[in-house]
Amino acid sequence: MNENINSDVGWMSLILISLAVFIITLDTTFMNVALTKVVSDLNTTLSTVQAIMSFYTLITASLMLIGARLQDVWGKKKVFLVGCAIYGVGTLIAGFSQNAIMLFIGWSLLEGIGGALMSPATVSITSETYTGNKRTMALSIVSVMASIGAGIGPLIGGIIVSSLSWRYGFLLELVIVAIIFLFSKKIRHFSSTLTMKDLDWKGSIILIIGLVCLVGGVLLLEDYMMFTVALIIAATIILLLFVKYENKVKERGETPLLDISILKVRNLSNGMIARLFTILAMTGVLFAVSVFLQSTLALDALTTGLYILPETMGMLIVSILAPKLTVKLNHKILMVMGFIISIAASLLLSTSFGVHTGFMDLAPGMLLMGVGIGLALSLNTDISLMGTKAEDQNTASGVLNTGHSLGSSLGTAIIGCILIVGATWGLHDAAYTISPNNIDQDQLQEHSKEYLESLEQKTNVTELQNETSIKEEIVDTVLSDEMKIVMYSTIIVLILGLIFTLRLKDKELKPSK
Repeated sequence: MNENINSDVGWMSLILISLAVFIITLDTTFMNVALTKVVSDLNTTLSTVQAIMSFYTLITASLMLIGARLQDVWGKKKVFLVGCAIYGVGTLIAGFSQNAIMLFIGWSLLEGIGGALMSPATVSITSETYTGNKRTMALSIVSVMASIGAGIGPLIGGIIVSSLSWRYGFLLELVIVAIIFLFSKKIRHFSSTLTMKDLDWKGSIILIIGLVCLVGGVLLLEDYMMFTVALIIAATIILLLFVKYENKVKERGETPLLDISILKVRNLSNGMIARLFTILAMTGVLFAVSVFLQSTLALDALTTGLYILPETMGMLIVSILAPKLTVKLNHKILMVMGFIISIAASLLLSTSFGVHTGFMDLAPGMLLMGVGIGLALSLNTDISLMGTKAEDQNTASGVLNTGHSLGSSLGTAIIGCILIVGATWGLHDAAYTISPNNIDQDQLQEHSKEYLESLEQKTNVTELQNETSIKEEIVDTVLSDEMKIVMYSTIIVLILGLIFTLRLKDKELKPSK
């Protein structure tokens, strides 16, 4: 391998890896614009579909470190292709789903397992295939392809749902899986270093239980507060036991699922947490905006996708420019700029929602959000892997992708709760700001109940707007306050991501010749 690229592999390997990353992240946001159709076609509820979306990324996150360790047993390429095959079967089942259970099996379970095997391999294969400035470029592309998959999902979903059916979105992914297999010989082969006996199955089970309790607790927050608290406490205890058990495995001279000492690598631990918060913010905003556009403004899937398009374009532009900017500005400065831009975008968006929200009300904020998130994510992988030993690359990639998937899962789960909290606060605000001489508490409560139920049942609340000007003002207050709380919560998450980014050791790159 030379300074730039392995001549036997070329860029085709990166293209195939990028396609895999794209479809793994495409699913959740693609389905955001199809929520109404899925609920109707499968005769289910919004909360059920939201849970299926969250469990897709949860299953991926809980199995990510196992997928990373299997690379040492089977080899990176084999794990990647096995994951791709399982993912393909999942897309086929999801595409022909007749009920929520079938969708869960195909999408959440099988695609989740497939994604857990593929994701770590995408980073480690790329990291060890390319070197020098080409490595920075390749890892940047892989990182941003995940963001673009999430960002462009609503547009692709809108086109497919409006012209065909949401089912064809899964079948499109199956076509991409077929393309990956067709050109799989272009992916470099890497030798294995462990055997199946070396796998830490007990540690794997402990980790899975801990992560399921964590995200499951967040999912139940809306309806079961006490159960949520119990699950989160249990998750904390279980994850601490996981750390203790992994240390004991290492002390016995065996191979742990996760060598905890790797988290002492400054850039890896801080980069993973920064990535988690960034993805949480991005996923949460996309979900909240999609729900607002479809359930409140009653926009169709295609129009919803077009409203979200500016964010996608922002991330796409950054994916092209960020690697080139590293010859003038280092990674850390660019990432910090990304967080600052995203925070500014969140402030702008916090004033952009209401009964009469239009495309131009959201476009500037969504574009800025895309640019900011793109900068924060595009260079995250490259700087996070700095200082990680070559033999730890597989595990490191698993850690980074676990953070990515957890952020996505928690983003969808948490934002559903915040929407309800925001709506409730908006109703409270309306009760004390709108003239009591025009509407009494009983009328407000009756109207409030109808609106809150619309969040679950996808009722078009614009039908209420023309009843009286007072009622329209109530709806506008609720919507404005609801989305303000969403965006303020996003700002808090982004600030946390910024803090951990500031803790990264910077990476200086020499200008390419």
